[in-house]
This record gives sequence, C-alpha cells and structure tokens, in this order.
Amino acid sequence: MKNTISKEEQAQLISILKARFEKNTKRHQNIDWSKVEAKLNANPEKLWSLLQMEKTEGEPDIIAYDKSTDEYLFVDCVAESPKARRSLCYDRKALDSRKEHKPKNSAVDMAEEMGIELLSEEQYRQLQQLGNFDTKTSSWIATPADVRKLGGAVFCDYRYGRVFLYHNGAESYYAARGFRGYLKI
Repeated sequence: MKNTISKEEQAQLISILKARFEKNTKRHQNIDWSKVEAKLNANPEKLWSLLQMEKTEGEPDIIAYDKSTDEYLFVDCVAESPKARRSLCYDRKALDSRKEHKPKNSAVDMAEEMGIELLSEEQYRQLQQLGNFDTKTSSWIATPADVRKLGGAVFCDYRYGRVFLYHNGAESYYAARGFRGYLKI
C-alpha cells in the first residue's frame, strides 16, 4: 500500500524523533513527548511523510503546538537546507518552462510527493528564533501568488545575524538552495 510504513520502520522513526526531541528541548518547551508519541501512533499516514523528511536529511522536529487545533508542527531542523532536496526549481510550471539543463524536480512537486508543505515566511522566521539555520545554504519558501504570477519565487537564508528574504526567477536552481517543509500532526 502506498504511503505506509512497516511497524519496524514506525518504531525506528519514533525512536529517532524522540531522541531528537530530547536533545533539542529549547525548540519545544512545555511539550510532553508522551502526548506527541500518542499522536504519532494515531496517525500512521503522517509517519510516512515524516519518514520522507528524515530520508531526505531534513531532521524533522517539533517547533510549535497549536492548542486550538491540537496539532504539533514538525519542521525540517537540519542546520543547512536538506541535502537531498537541493538543486530544484520552484514549481512544475518553472520546471516545464526550462528548455535545457532541467533540474530533477521542483520544490513544490517534491514537497507534495512527500506529503508536506513548504514553510511560509512566518514559519521560516519562527524557525530562526530557535537557532541559526541556512547560514551557508538557502531555502525556497511558499511564494505569494502575486509574485509567482509574475514569474518569480522567494527564498530565505540567514546571514549577518538576520533572516534575508530574496526573489529569483522560479525556474532557477542552485546546488546550495533547497527547501524546508512542515507537517502538522
């Protein structure tokens, strides 16, 4: 069956997530792991997406809890943009517009295949409050429709002690630019 993981993979993934959770407590103060684990076990389809985040070297971890929806926000917390998600243009339209030297995929398509979404600018800035991420790389973020309509896309990085938001043609791709995703559980 598509988008499922075995009981063994589930147990291994939960063990990895728990170890990361315990190692990085400042990312999720006042969150009880036992409640997170119960939520994970109750949502096996979401575990598949978390496994994809892990396999592509995103190191997902919890950075927030939304009391109103009873959801935990898992975000890629690897120091630099995930290695297995770099050299991608922004979306399918951008990929299709390239005549030559096409990248292997687009950030939006890959995120969709993984069952996750690109971070918004607000979520990216929230992540940066928890550490310094993308000090040598950059990450595509969800681009406002009016910018995308004009052919552009936006990305962020962290330099000189601050978050920078930039624009580029959506069809561009670079070895040091990937994307960070999130998943609500």
